[in-house]
This record gives sequence, C-alpha cells and structure tokens, in this order.
Amino acid sequence: MKKIVLISCVSKKLAHPASAQDLYISPLFRLNLQYARKLQPDAIYILSAKHGLLDLDTEVEPYDLTLNDMATRQVQAWAEQVLEQIKQRADLSRDHFVFLAGLKYRKFLVPRLASYEAPMQGLTIGRQLQFLSERVHE
Repeated sequence: MKKIVLISCVSKKLAHPASAQDLYISPLFRLNLQYARKLQPDAIYILSAKHGLLDLDTEVEPYDLTLNDMATRQVQAWAEQVLEQIKQRADLSRDHFVFLAGLKYRKFLVPRLASYEAPMQGLTIGRQLQFLSERVHE
C-alpha cells in the first residue's frame, strides 16, 4: 500500500510558467507542500482545476480556473478525469490517500477510494494555516 498526498491548487500563482510545485505561491499551498513532504509519502500530486492531476515537476503556465466557480456536473467530470489519471499511478482499492484539499476538490473522488483521510476537514483557512505551521515546525 502506497501513501499518496493530494494538494489542491490555489489562485495565487507566479506570472510565468514554472514547475507545478513552484507555480502556486500562496502561504497555504507552501505549507501544504512542506507538510506533505514531512509525511514522507510515496508520491505527492497537485489537484489542478485546469489540468487534473499534476506531478510536482510538471511545467505549467499560469491559469485562472477554480472548481469553486464550476457547476456540479463540471466538477463531477473533472473528478472522473482525475480518477483516470490517478489509476495510471496508483491503486484506488489499495493505496491510502491524504487530502490537503477542500471539499469541492475531494467530494467526488473519495467515494471511489478505499482508504483516505482529510486531516484538515472542516477547518477554516486560518485554522488550516495554524494546523500546518504547528506540524511543519515540530
């Protein structure tokens, strides 16, 4: 069983193309990535509203798209695309997924995963930042 961390994209991005891990520059994303690395997973991916599942080193152009502005059926279609991408890299029935992502980004993914957790589920952004800071700086 592999441990895979999924981090949602954020709106604050560099103004030029960069690797996915460098493109997103919000404090929340930065802390999510530091925390994800501290978990020592087998893989870390970014859930991108535009690209689906991104490897950290994939070169990406800046974009302005969020699931928060999409209709439910668009989010469902996005989730189906992401599930297909995950299946190429992981086993939905055996691997454990850690979501560092809001409900909109995980809602249609988790019913298809046998094992997952969302350690910051229900926390406000401020509480998420606090949770992450405490764990990153332990």
